[in-house]
Amino acid sequence: MHRGKVAAIFGASGGIGAALCEALAADGVARIYAGSRAGTCPTKPGLIPFSFDLTDEASISAAAKQMAGDSPDLIIVTTGVLTLPDGAGENAIEPERSYRHLDAAAIEAAFRLNTIGPALIAKHMLPLLPREGRSVFAALSARVGSIGDNQIGGWHSYRASKAALNMLIRNFAIELARTHKQAVVAGLHPGTVDTALSKPFQRSLPEGQLTSAHGAATRMLTVLDGLGPQDSGGVFDWAGKRLPD
Repeated sequence: MHRGKVAAIFGASGGIGAALCEALAADGVARIYAGSRAGTCPTKPGLIPFSFDLTDEASISAAAKQMAGDSPDLIIVTTGVLTLPDGAGENAIEPERSYRHLDAAAIEAAFRLNTIGPALIAKHMLPLLPREGRSVFAALSARVGSIGDNQIGGWHSYRASKAALNMLIRNFAIELARTHKQAVVAGLHPGTVDTALSKPFQRSLPEGQLTSAHGAATRMLTVLDGLGPQDSGGVFDWAGKRLPD
């Protein structure tokens, strides 16, 4: 099992991010940089808080500089949004069920948080990965971001922003492989997790489909443990199955 000597979690205040920090600490990872907008994290041995804002590239650059002398070999981006807050657009509260509900501000907000933010994290963090040995950069994606798996449509902004993220993951994997032969860049679909993101949609879920944040974190780390350079650029579900493009 290889989970890195130094890890960085972007989105450590969220349900999955916090659970990943706890799981990595329990596994004995030496240092875990735990990033959130407020710059706070649980008081545990090895956890080092840092602040960042997905919409502020300068804050992401500053976070990377903070880690430059202690480069992580495991980076996980756990940020993302499904239901947008009031004020992001006329029809921005829930994912659009029809093209008739599309709103420019809502589309822009979804891409800003689900695509552009993680891309900027990659811009500043990928250069920190060691060139020798195994390293991992992973970002939370979603099954609905798979174009090949899309059978019902809807949720336009969310699907499109995650599909765009998946393309970036593939691009980053291709580019990084030229200099980092053992690196893995991957997207992760955690399933439906009991977090604030899924709260509005939990009532309609079949029995047993909802997963705890701790369970999701453990399963995703297990998936990452099993990936090699040949898997880089793919998006994998909680069971380790590669999703269609």
